[in-house]
Formats: sequence, C-alpha cells, structure tokens
Amino acid sequence: MWSGPRNISTAMMRAWENRADTFVTDEPFYAHYLANSIERHPGHDEILASQANDWQKVVQQCVSSEQPGCPIHYQKHMTHHMLPHISLEWLEKLINIFLIRTPEAVVASYSKSRPDLNISDVGFIQQTRLFSKVTELTGSPPLVLDSYKLLKKPQQAMQLICSHCDIPFDEAMLSWPAGKRASDGVWAPYWYKSVEASTGFEPPREQNSIKLDKHQQQIVDQCLPHYESMALHSVDI
Repeated sequence: MWSGPRNISTAMMRAWENRADTFVTDEPFYAHYLANSIERHPGHDEILASQANDWQKVVQQCVSSEQPGCPIHYQKHMTHHMLPHISLEWLEKLINIFLIRTPEAVVASYSKSRPDLNISDVGFIQQTRLFSKVTELTGSPPLVLDSYKLLKKPQQAMQLICSHCDIPFDEAMLSWPAGKRASDGVWAPYWYKSVEASTGFEPPREQNSIKLDKHQQQIVDQCLPHYESMALHSVDI
C-alpha cells in the first residue's frame, strides 16, 4: 500500500493486522530514507537503529518475508521514502495499491507536526513516479483508492481491495481493539496517537473547513497536478 503521510495509512495497517491470516510491516524504508537525506524527523536516531539502512536488504524483506500461519504480508509504504537511487524492479513481485488524499487535507494535517514542510515531504511527486513504474512493469495501471471515499464506505472499499488481491474479505478488517502494536515502528509515539485510540475507520472530515497559510497553499498548488493525475485512476466505491 503506497501513500503519503497523513493518509489513513496506519488505520489501513490496523485493518489488515486484525486478520488472523496476515502480518504487517510498518514503513520498512524509513531508516534508509533518513540515512540518505538531510531530513531530521522525531525519533531520528531510534529509527536508524531499528531498521536495516541498506535498501537492498529492505527489498529482500519485502519480497521474501514469511510468518507461520500468515500467508498474507501487508506492507505500509511511504512514497517519499523511495529515494531515486532505489531500484523499483522488485515491485513486479507484489500487488501494489495506491492510496491518495487531497493535497489540502494532507498539508493541513502534516503541517501540525512539520510546519516547515516542502513538497518532497508529502510524497505526491514520488507517488506518480511509482504509479508509472508499476504500470510499466505490470502492463496495466494498479488499483488507486481515494481515502475520502474509503472512509465513507469502508466495508465496500475493503471488499474491493480483497477482491483485487484475490483473497476473501474478512469483517475483522472493519474494527480493531484500541492500543499500541508490537508491529508499529519506533516512531509511533510521535505520530500514532489518534490511531492508537481508534477502534475502526472513522467518517471523513469535510474539507471545506481547511484553512491554509501562504506557504501551505504553495505546497498544495505544487502537489495538485500530481494528485489529479492519480485521481483520474481512482475507483468508485
């Protein structure tokens, strides 16, 4: 599952982990991303120490990890973690799904934690690059889901995803116990407060109330063409 930050990606990870046949991986390229950029994120040193910093080792984990009794491996990926030097040929071995959200909503939410954000932080450019590469590798566009539509009809959305992946839908995906997870990345204390309190998908917030300053609006304007190109492929739910 490929998305930018602040895009219900952790709630989606909760939904999949609540299946008895699934294990999850939380942002496996995060440490490599930090080790190869000038970015300083909350918990920076902890993140570097918690994961493999070599992207080739991370790829091996993504394409070959197994867990007894769990044939499904759900991977939560951030598009901005995929730096240009990382080969993408391995994506052909996975089912790739893209989760999108309007730039206004992403920027407004992410700015609360990183007010000095730039366009690279929110992953829209990287998402369109990944989408094009997956299309090239597989010969057809991958599934694209709009998070707003998903939150309005979570059961239908999860049924659609399961059908796309050729696995049975499980109602356990629609609700989960509140709290922390051992599978959460070490960055969870900085970002996962709301999802730790959640017990399911919450109705979407209407976006007409979003207020942006000049800098935030500039970021949104830069992201918009990339979002719109992805939205053209978004499925109806």
